[in-house]
Amino acid sequence: MFQQAWRIYRIVVDENYLFHREAYACLHQILMEMPRPFRFLDVACGDATPSLDALRGTAIEHYYGLDLSEAALALAQKTLEVLPCPVTLEQGDLVKRLPAWTEPVDVVWIGLGLHHMRTPEKLAVMRAVRRLLPPDGLFVLYEDTSPDGETRDAWVQRWDDQQPFWTAYSVEDWNVITDHVHEADFPETVSSWRHLGHDAGFTMVEERYVAPSDLFRIFTYRP
Repeated sequence: MFQQAWRIYRIVVDENYLFHREAYACLHQILMEMPRPFRFLDVACGDATPSLDALRGTAIEHYYGLDLSEAALALAQKTLEVLPCPVTLEQGDLVKRLPAWTEPVDVVWIGLGLHHMRTPEKLAVMRAVRRLLPPDGLFVLYEDTSPDGETRDAWVQRWDDQQPFWTAYSVEDWNVITDHVHEADFPETVSSWRHLGHDAGFTMVEERYVAPSDLFRIFTYRP
């Protein structure tokens, strides 16, 4: 199952269907603005290939990666060998692991790791992240996002409207990923992501990027 799912996922990344390149370029710019060396926690890191591009040339001091997949972490170990800092990878469920995390970190990044959760679950994760960060820390999030006033059904319909442009996918591959989206993706509105940040204990919330599809956005959260 991992090999099948990973093949479909890699097509998404390689063809830039979810605008990984632009999102991680935005993350790179955000990290270049950090005023001091930072310890970076990559939540749901996968094979870490997009994160590596974002981290090149930054003042990263230590990389921590957390993912549920042992196979993905094995790929990440090789991917991250070029980083000029220690790399620590851990297998685990972010919902269970983040509240118990004790290693000091300055930046937490979650890229498309929360959209399968309902709103209260997202808030619990964001509160756990807030507890990890120092006063000058930073939380960066790239997730399913609806414009204010849009329903989940309308967001899903806009997802479906992408099919003609996903030409690298067979009909079977498209159906696999789209059936998953219909069943398990739960976007928040722009206002909801802001409210979640404040409810989690962050004082500053900023929208930094809107995907061309307007299905995903990047937000930064500061204590």
